[in-house]
Amino acid sequence: MNKAISPKIIRQIFVLLLIVLTGGLIIQEMLPYLSGILGAVTIYVLLRKPMEKLVSKGWRANVAAIFLMALSFLCILVPLVGLGFMMGSKIQYAVDNSQKVIDATKEQLQRAESYFNIDMTSNIDTTAITTWLSDNLQSIAGGTFNTIISIMIMYFLLFFMLTNREKLKTSLFEYIPIKDGNLKTIGTETNEKVKANALGIPLVALGQGLVGLIGFLVFGISDPFFWAAVVTIGSMIPFVGSALGTIPVFLLALSNGQTLRAWGILIYGIVAIGATDNIFRLFVLRKLDDVHPLITLIGVVVGVPLFGFIGLIFGPLLISLFLVIIRIYKNEYGQADSKL
Repeated sequence: MNKAISPKIIRQIFVLLLIVLTGGLIIQEMLPYLSGILGAVTIYVLLRKPMEKLVSKGWRANVAAIFLMALSFLCILVPLVGLGFMMGSKIQYAVDNSQKVIDATKEQLQRAESYFNIDMTSNIDTTAITTWLSDNLQSIAGGTFNTIISIMIMYFLLFFMLTNREKLKTSLFEYIPIKDGNLKTIGTETNEKVKANALGIPLVALGQGLVGLIGFLVFGISDPFFWAAVVTIGSMIPFVGSALGTIPVFLLALSNGQTLRAWGILIYGIVAIGATDNIFRLFVLRKLDDVHPLITLIGVVVGVPLFGFIGLIFGPLLISLFLVIIRIYKNEYGQADSKL
């Protein structure tokens, strides 16, 4: 005999469908500005303790929040956005140099061909490669309007998160259907992942960029600030690293007949910039939660198309948060299922 479905279950399914439908619509419309939400969470984690200290010293919550937001804008956002806009303004320069780098690479391969009597370059279409690079560079640097809206959303959310810390904590415990213990685990792990992604990775990259800039200035490389920015960006990408900036400079100098300069900058990149990477990771990431290179790599692949330039930071953060959620699901339901 078939049993009728309980009206309570039907109502529950209906409410769940409404939650999924409305939540999906909200996420769909907010997706272009997701970087603003992630940015608010990131900066909140970094500023939460300084905010508590200022309030404990007698600062009014609104004044302390505005002060810390202004400080974060000057110390974090201005350099980051400035780097993004600089790279955006240098798109044509990057495309022109990419063509030169590709031609120089092809020239070196042709020399190897003549030496080993093999054919490697006949099927290389330099024009197609340059077109692909141009399109992707424009997509990375584009979205200025969305970036401005995301920044506005980020600071709007951040202000209320800083001034309503206890209310925010209470709301999370009230609305998120997860046990309190697991919710505290989310908070702890999220803090660690955010600090590692938002502080560790950029600090190591900036350190390598500064060392690269010194080298480019010493060796007289044209447009050293551009190539230092490329080194900084490359340092955020695992298995690519600072070679993204030093190898093209080496090939360009070599193709221009500047053999001594070319090998000098290559050796400098391997020794000095490479040593900087190890030293910074030793001293910076030792105090933070080290991020696995695969998480960073997948985060960059996902984050750059989704967020643009700042996806270099928010991409790995998104992957880290995704893994935290999976771990919470396992803690919430996996243990109960294993007892059955």
